[in-house]
Amino acid sequence: MTFEEARALFPVLEHVAYLNAGTFGPLARPTAEAVAAQEEQNLLQGRLGRVYFERLLAVREELRAQLAGLVGAEPAQVALTGSTTDGCNIVLAGLGLGPEDEVITTSEEHFGLLGPLWASGAHVVVAAPTPEAILAAVTPRTRLIAVSQVLWTSGQMLPVRELREQTGIPLLVDGAQSVGAIPVELAGVDYLTISGQKWLCGPDGTGGLAVAEPESLRVARPSYFSQAAYEHTGEFEPKAGAARFDPGTVPLASLLGLQAAVGLRPEWAFERAGELAARCRELLEPHVEVVPGDATLVAFRADDSAAVVERLAEADVSVREIPGTGLVRVSCGWWTSEDDLTRLVADVTG
Repeated sequence: MTFEEARALFPVLEHVAYLNAGTFGPLARPTAEAVAAQEEQNLLQGRLGRVYFERLLAVREELRAQLAGLVGAEPAQVALTGSTTDGCNIVLAGLGLGPEDEVITTSEEHFGLLGPLWASGAHVVVAAPTPEAILAAVTPRTRLIAVSQVLWTSGQMLPVRELREQTGIPLLVDGAQSVGAIPVELAGVDYLTISGQKWLCGPDGTGGLAVAEPESLRVARPSYFSQAAYEHTGEFEPKAGAARFDPGTVPLASLLGLQAAVGLRPEWAFERAGELAARCRELLEPHVEVVPGDATLVAFRADDSAAVVERLAEADVSVREIPGTGLVRVSCGWWTSEDDLTRLVADVTG
């Protein structure tokens, strides 16, 4: 598939410079068609019967394998979730942390990770988003390091595998801004969350959680899909592998939509996105202060970032503000064109 053919799959790109996949990726026509076709079938035939349920189970396993392939994992290491926040909550509840336990995070994390951290009951230690600061925060009470692989604010990357190797402490990686945007591997970390609606361009309410050793984490939030058998008392046998963490029903239409979206990704997706992010920085640097970063998120400072974002939106250039930071964030995907970046720079400087 050529770039022109791939880009043509996204009707919104005909008029919008879509530079906000860090929030929601653009929907491709085959993705929307997969969702619509299943919902039409649900409307006409209902969501009932053995055939429907068996298909639901089969699609879940197919998607589990697809997501596993994205992060170099085995299907048995992947749970299907509704968001990266789901994944963070599953891990933190399963660890059973208390006030004597320390969890290290950084000062530039999204609430999707911070919220579950504070709700876990552990003592949360906030370090600057640098490897040196994170390592310096480690004490004998540290039970977990929980950080983003790519910071949602600036696109800065953290060396997550190196942190795990140097500390020997379990590592929860928020993959919201990395999985689908850059090459990512489960190997070398313990827990990795996956967002379906961002860089994978899937439907809302889809995602995954990859767990290196599923049997080592307690099932703290069971659902019907997480049990292999149960008693009338509620006692249950968890499913084998990470399926034991599946938090509940993801609509079949959404599963099929994410399946279609993942299947559309061209083999050159990572290379293209990286090149366009570098090009975006190159074009912006003569005009604005670009924050150092390594991934497909590009952030720059503005005196009134909210006004800049609003002005760009009026010109059909979609970016976002990072509240309280004075930053405007640009997301460069494999579908991004040189013309998208030219429009961005023209409206930033105009």
